[in-house]
Amino acid sequence: METTVDTVNRLFAEVFNDIVKIEQKALKEAGFEDITTTETHTVEAIDLYGDKDMSSVADKLDITVGTLTVSVANLVKKGYVLRSRSEADRRRVILRPTEKGKALLEAHRRFHMDMVSSAVLGLSEHETEVFRGALLNLSRFFTEKTKKRHTPELN
Repeated sequence: METTVDTVNRLFAEVFNDIVKIEQKALKEAGFEDITTTETHTVEAIDLYGDKDMSSVADKLDITVGTLTVSVANLVKKGYVLRSRSEADRRRVILRPTEKGKALLEAHRRFHMDMVSSAVLGLSEHETEVFRGALLNLSRFFTEKTKKRHTPELN
């Protein structure tokens, strides 16, 4: 017999995998067939932390500048991101989404809004608050795990 923890674990795995698949499908249906979900999240981070240099965006994405450089080169080639040098400091590379990138982000935002609306559809106010609390707990767990991964160990 499956325990509550087993059920929640199975559902988390199923939901995560479904989100990844359906998100990619939604992007294709919106006309963005040449971009992956990971690339979309990179454009999203560039927009959120706009007019930032490569190292700032890489830090926010928790990836190396080298990894971001490869991704940004592909996104520039595909027309989703603009890369320019800072006028104040020519060593800094500034990133921002193009109009095509902004259209992509709008389609991505609509997908997320539909997903979240579906998740709370039919829930009472109390159930919505319980759901919100559970997601906050999960978010804190991930934040703590991320902090531990970045905290250097003292010997």
